Amino acid sequence: MMGTPVIGVLALQGDVREHLTALAAAGAAARPVRRPEELDELDGLVLPGGESTTMSKLATLFGMLEPLRERIGSGLPVYGTCAGMIMLADKILDPRSGQGTFGGIDMIVRRNAFGRQNESFEAAVEIPEIDGGPVEGVFIRAPWVESVGARVQVLAEHGGHIVAVRQGRVLATSFHPELTGDHRVHRYFADMVRDAQ
Repeated sequence: MMGTPVIGVLALQGDVREHLTALAAAGAAARPVRRPEELDELDGLVLPGGESTTMSKLATLFGMLEPLRERIGSGLPVYGTCAGMIMLADKILDPRSGQGTFGGIDMIVRRNAFGRQNESFEAAVEIPEIDGGPVEGVFIRAPWVESVGARVQVLAEHGGHIVAVRQGRVLATSFHPELTGDHRVHRYFADMVRDAQ
């Protein structure tokens, strides 16, 4: 259907169902993705939160690591939340042994920067690119961005740290908007995908 982008959610690990729900509410045709051949059917892709080391290992195991690197490099719109942000970083400050990323954003991220699981929190995050006031950010063992390259647009900060960025067709947030019922960030991404069609 014209104007309805097909957006996949990488369904190897993490909060897949919540992203599918948020994307559908944002006007996209959402579907889980597990195999490289499914990438050819997509207009965009979401990398969910979860555990970035596990996600890296599963992406390798399922044969998704290299195909995703190639698709992101060739312009597939992608949005990563939390662990998905880590997977989109060109460099991780403190990677686990053997941990790889898909890359796509010229940034250095710090894993679990906001603390352990029991230090998780919610906070209002001001994103000027998104209308309607602050979005509610759910930070769960969240990373932050240590530094960005010249082509990266910083969309939001919290506590003096970068928590949302965009480079061309690639978007990333430290937090989980899919857990709040507020679908404006997913709508913003769906619009990015439409613009790329």
